[in-house]
Order: sequence, then C-alpha cells, then structure tokens
Amino acid sequence: MAKAVPQVMHRDNRVFEPRFEHGDLAGIAEVTGSAHGTKLGTGFAKFHNAEIPWTVRYDEVILVLDGEMTVRTEQGDLHAYAQDCIWLPEGTELTYIADDALVFYAIEPANWAESRT
Repeated sequence: MAKAVPQVMHRDNRVFEPRFEHGDLAGIAEVTGSAHGTKLGTGFAKFHNAEIPWTVRYDEVILVLDGEMTVRTEQGDLHAYAQDCIWLPEGTELTYIADDALVFYAIEPANWAESRT
C-alpha cells in the first residue's frame, strides 16, 4: 500500500464511473482507498432510478447530500434525506433505492474485494 499523504480532492476532478453491473443506475467517484494508502474507502455515488440488491462486505456510512435514499433491510426500510446518515454494519443484506440522489460514503476496509476469502 502506498504511503498516505494529506491532500485536497477537488470536486472539479471528480469522475463518476459506472459501478459493476449496475452502471446505468449508479456511478461512483472514489475519493480515498487502497490506492491512496488508507484502509478507509470514501467517495461520492450518484443514483438514478436505482434499485440495487447487495450484501455489504464492510462497515459503511452513507451521508445523503442531495435527494433522498432508501435502504431496504430485513429490519425494515431506512429512509434518509439531505444531511441524514445511514449506518450499515458488515454483512447487512439490503437494497439501495433512489430515484435521484447524490451521497457521500465511507467504507472500511477499502480493500474488501481483495481480502475476501
């Protein structure tokens, strides 16, 4: 892992990339992760007409910046609006649902896909 250095990630440099098989529903712009020398993965995600099933393999916090988002879990629906946060512990089975939303996320560990056995 590269040595981490303090830096500013300017919004003008943000590029949203399609995410896995749901590229038409969600785009991700990574801010920090393994490539930055940290175990903390952070970034922005844009959702459009999204309904994406997933099981989180990391601890995750989602901060809704614009729009609204619902995360459907076995325990019920978690509705969040601008400036609301959602906490998702590792292993949570869920569906991300949003018509149009911009969120900031933080996950740990950032390299969850590499460390899966």
